Amino acid sequence: MAETREFKTEVRQLLDLMIHSLYSNRDIFLRELVANAADAIDKARFESLTATDKTRDWQIRIVPDKKAMTLTVSDNGIGMTRDEVIENIGTIAKSGTKAFLKALEEKGENKDMPELIGQFGVGFYSAFMVAEKVDIITRKDADDAKAVRWSSAGLGEYELDDAEKSTPGTDIVLHMRKDSEMYLESWKIGEIIRRYSDFIEYPIITPEVKVNDDKTETVTDRTLNSQKAIWLRKASEITEDEYKSFFMHVSNAGGEYLKAIHMSAEGASEFKALLFLPKHAPFNFLMPDLQKRGLQLYVKRVFITDECKELLPDYLRFVTGVVDSNDLPLNVSREILQQNPQLEKINKAVASRIISELKKMLETERDAYTDFYKEFGKVLKEGIHTDFANVEKLKDLALYESMNTEAGKMITLAEYVAAMPDDQKEIYFITGDKRESVASSPALEYFRSKGYDVLFMTDLIDDWIMQSMFQYAKKNFKSVDKGDFAVDGAADVLKAAQEKFSGLIEFLKSALGDKVSEVRFSARLTDSPCCLITEGNAMSPHLERLFKAMHQDIPESKRILELNAKHPLVEAMFKLVERDAKAPELATYAKVLFDQALLAEGSPVADAAAFAKEITSLLLSAVNGKEK
Repeated sequence: MAETREFKTEVRQLLDLMIHSLYSNRDIFLRELVANAADAIDKARFESLTATDKTRDWQIRIVPDKKAMTLTVSDNGIGMTRDEVIENIGTIAKSGTKAFLKALEEKGENKDMPELIGQFGVGFYSAFMVAEKVDIITRKDADDAKAVRWSSAGLGEYELDDAEKSTPGTDIVLHMRKDSEMYLESWKIGEIIRRYSDFIEYPIITPEVKVNDDKTETVTDRTLNSQKAIWLRKASEITEDEYKSFFMHVSNAGGEYLKAIHMSAEGASEFKALLFLPKHAPFNFLMPDLQKRGLQLYVKRVFITDECKELLPDYLRFVTGVVDSNDLPLNVSREILQQNPQLEKINKAVASRIISELKKMLETERDAYTDFYKEFGKVLKEGIHTDFANVEKLKDLALYESMNTEAGKMITLAEYVAAMPDDQKEIYFITGDKRESVASSPALEYFRSKGYDVLFMTDLIDDWIMQSMFQYAKKNFKSVDKGDFAVDGAADVLKAAQEKFSGLIEFLKSALGDKVSEVRFSARLTDSPCCLITEGNAMSPHLERLFKAMHQDIPESKRILELNAKHPLVEAMFKLVERDAKAPELATYAKVLFDQALLAEGSPVADAAAFAKEITSLLLSAVNGKEK
C-alpha cells in the first residue's frame, strides 16, 4: 500500500545541498552507491556461510539506459525490509547526516564535500547530485520477505509502496538530470569504477552493446573491475589512487592516510594484512557509540566481519585495514572469534608491527610523526597502562612539551633524559589543562632556578597513565606539585622557618579551616609567596576539575599550603600576626592568599565576586596609604 512520508529536517537540508550543489567532481555518487552495494553483498555473504541455500554468484550491475535517461545500480546482497528502508533512508537514525552538515558548515567550502560524504556515511544521498528522482526497489534476503519500493525527488518527502522483485537484493534507479547525461556513457562509468572501485572483489558488471555487420546488436556483460584483493598485491604494483580508494573503503572516512603498512606472516600464524595509519582523527573518534572499531577480517578472501576488535589492542583503534587469515575456518562465527587463540597471535603481531612503524617514523620523519601524535597520542598512550608486553616501546613513542622547550615543540622521554644535568636524579613532570596554566605554576620555580626541565602533561589521560608509569631509563618520575619535596641542605633551613613562623602557620591553619590539610614551608618556591600541593596519592586538581565538569560527585580535596620563607609577603603577614592575631583584616589576607594560590595553578576560586571585592579593598588601602 502506497504511503507518503516526510524526511526529517536534517535529511531535507542534506538533500537540498546535494540537489543544488555546484561541486564539479560529481563522480563520487557512483563510488558511494557501489560501496553500499558491496557492503550489502558482504552482509549477505557472511550469512551464507551458515545457510548454503543463500549462496549465489555475487555481483553488482550497472545498467545505463540513454532512452529512458536512467542509471540502475543493482546488487544481490542482503536487501532491506520496509522498516529498514524507513530507518536507513528516511531518517538520520543510522547515518551521520547531522554531523555531516555541522562539519560542512564549519569547513565552509564545497571543495571538501566528497571527502565528508565518504566520512559521514551519507553516500546514498549523493545520488541527488546527478538525479532528479531516485527509486529503490529492494527485497530482504529472507524466505518470507516482501519487496518494497522507495521513491523521492528529494523535495521534502518520499513514497513507500509494495513492489515486485523475485530475488533478494537492491536496485537503485537514478532518473538522471539533463546535465548528467555523461554518466550514461560506458566509458565514463568504466573510468569511475577503475578509479574508485577496482579493488572490490565482487564483479561490477555492465552490459556492452556491439553492433554486428548485419546491423543487429549483441549484448554481452563486461566486468569493469580487476577484483584482485589489494592486500594480496605487491606494494610496488599499487597506485596512490588505489591506496586512497581502499583507505576510504575500509575506514568509512574521507581525507588522507599517513602510511600504508603491508604485512605477510608465515609460520605459526599465516595471514596477510594491509593497514593504514590515518592522517586525521575522524569526526566520531572520541564518540565510542558512533565509532567503528576493529579491522576487517577475511578468511581465505571470504569476508567475515568489518569490526573484528580482537585483531587490535584497543589503544591502536585508530588503525584501519584488512587482515586475511589462512588459519581460521570459513564458517567462523563472531562468538568463536572472541575465543580463538589465532586472533591473539595476529593481534600481537599486528601491534608489534604498528609500533615498529611508528618508531621508524619518529626517527626518520619527525614532523610527520609529531602531527600524527597530536591527533592520536591521547589514545596511543593508553597502551602504557594496558599493554605490559610493549610498555617500554610505547614510552619511547610518547611526546611532551616541556618547560625548557618553546610552545608547540615536543620531546621524547629519551631526549629529556639525555638533556638532564648530572645532579638531576628524577624525571620531573606536572599535569594540567594546557601549557599556559602549567607553565605559570609556582611549583616550577625551584626547578627553573636549577636549570632542570619539567615535562608538561596536558592530556586528560596523563593523570591516569602516570599512575603506572613509574620509571623510564631507570629514572623515577616525580610530580613537581605533589607530595613532599626535599632539597639537599634545606632541611635545617625549613625547620628553622617552621619554628620562627609558627605563629603564622597556626593562624593560617585556623583561618583557612578545612580548606587545607597542612600549612608548611618548602624549598619548592623561589619567587612566589605560596603554592598549593596535593598529597602524593590524592587526585590532582586538574583531574578533579574535569570530573566536576562532567557532574561527577567527588569529595572536595584538602590541599597543602606551602610557604616561601624568603618572600616579603610572608614576613609582613607574620609581623601582623605577632602584633595582633585577632585583627579583622588578617582573615581577608589569608583568604586572598589561598585564592591567588588557586588561580596560579589554574583552579577557579570558590567565590570570584568576593575575591574581586577583596582585591579592590586591598588596592584602595594601598593607594590611600601612599597618599598619606
